[in-house]
Amino acid sequence: MRCDLHVHTRHSGMCTVPVLNRVCRESYTEPQPLYETLKRRGMDLVTVTDHDSIDAVEPLRRHPDFFLSEEVTAATPDGTELHIGVYDLEERHHLEIQRRRRDLPALCAYLGEQRLFFTINHVYSSLTGRRTERDFVLFARHFPGMEALNGQIPELNNRRAGELAESWGKAAIGGSDAHTLASLGRTFTRVAGARTKREFLDGLRSGRASLHGESGNYWKLTRAVWSLGSAMMRENNWTLWLLPLGALVPLVTLANSVREYAFVSRWAARICRPRTRTTYSSACPNEAGI
Repeated sequence: MRCDLHVHTRHSGMCTVPVLNRVCRESYTEPQPLYETLKRRGMDLVTVTDHDSIDAVEPLRRHPDFFLSEEVTAATPDGTELHIGVYDLEERHHLEIQRRRRDLPALCAYLGEQRLFFTINHVYSSLTGRRTERDFVLFARHFPGMEALNGQIPELNNRRAGELAESWGKAAIGGSDAHTLASLGRTFTRVAGARTKREFLDGLRSGRASLHGESGNYWKLTRAVWSLGSAMMRENNWTLWLLPLGALVPLVTLANSVREYAFVSRWAARICRPRTRTTYSSACPNEAGI
């Protein structure tokens, strides 16, 4: 069975870019077209992982091959932020998750108690800002899974995330992280032999999944930003005055690509990387008592 485990709809809210966060959404994709596109591209199961929202469930709950998920914006004790994929949850879980998302240890404890499978998403991306070594210790200690193939993240960042997941013994998952219809289902997770949603999720938990499809790149990101800008202008005609700023998009996405490579180069060299045959960094589970 195949499933794209990281997708967004218009219910993901507004983008996080200053100024634009007042007028531009994270995604303009409606739930039903998202479902139809994923099925057309070969997905056996469909889920939605909107940012801190489960509002897409209403038009999709009637489909027997749909299950509800969520991408949670959480805070660590050091004040940094991260995105957590939580899979196959119920509406009652969403309320408790939102209550705990500013307290990462409490949130992870709750998810464990409820036997919900969850992952640290785009672990080697600068998307959610700065990182600390203690963050990685918490990831190693508390997270059963790790996103190791993200369709919007450069190939190097994904490769290093896969290496980290393997070295820490984490279950690896993949998804398109699509904010537009164009990227949906281009990156996905497969569990061979699974015939039901339960068997698929059990395969994820046990680390039997295989990851397939595209990583991100400069041109893919640039096209996605242009697509979101176009959708913003169609929804709010008065934002047409922003059209000349579209010429700056390639420069913005280039700066983002440089920042992503710098981020992974810095952290992949520091986290659980052998310095000698027997010595590991302080954020490696072997030395953190994990």
